[in-house]
Amino acid sequence: MSKKPIQTSAAPAAIGTYSQAVAANNTVYISGQIPLDPATGELTGGDISDQIRQVFDNLTAIATAAGGQLNDAVKITVYLTDLSHFAAVNEIMESYFSEPYPARAAVGVAALPRGAAVEADAILAL
Repeated sequence: MSKKPIQTSAAPAAIGTYSQAVAANNTVYISGQIPLDPATGELTGGDISDQIRQVFDNLTAIATAAGGQLNDAVKITVYLTDLSHFAAVNEIMESYFSEPYPARAAVGVAALPRGAAVEADAILAL
């Protein structure tokens, strides 16, 4: 099996020892994205909805760089420091995906990198 790293300046650079995504065969594994603005490397300001949109914009940019689109996702995992924001995730995901929706897990966590309130990763089938 060959692995190909995916990199784009349209999404935040990795802030550790990982790739933005890795393609293997016809599958792309996108690393967790927090609401970092790719232009500044800083957390997006605003409310939780703005932060969720930034996360999905980052995932979209990486999916595009991999030769696909976010709607190719078969699995999404969303991490929230406050599960009361789950309704906002549902609402915003409707604007990024069409049916059939990807499988999804939502996990409540105590903390996320850089103090983010939300993080999401994705697996794409191309």
